[in-house]
Amino acid sequence: MTPEYIKSMLEETGIPVAYDHFAEGESPDPPFLCFLFPGSDNLFADDTVFQKIDELNIELYTDKKDPDTETGIENILNSHELPFEKSEVWIEEEKMYEVLYQTQIIGG
Repeated sequence: MTPEYIKSMLEETGIPVAYDHFAEGESPDPPFLCFLFPGSDNLFADDTVFQKIDELNIELYTDKKDPDTETGIENILNSHELPFEKSEVWIEEEKMYEVLYQTQIIGG
């Protein structure tokens, strides 16, 4: 799955989406989504990458808890067959929740 595919998939939510972050001064009002590929968890065999596995983080930022929005995102991830782990944190200085969905993309 390419970054373009991930962005298109997340746009199904109707929520603004950016890779990693929005440009300074262009951040929309919450809720909004950011996604990034922070690393890999590749499988190795015979001194080479046997299976490429990219980590994918999808971050929902919102100023109030919104289970319906979270359910919508989770439904989209499920419909695209992306299993995920979910965590949440309150960012005091931003006065926003960050709901983090972590998954992996298996490459060719």
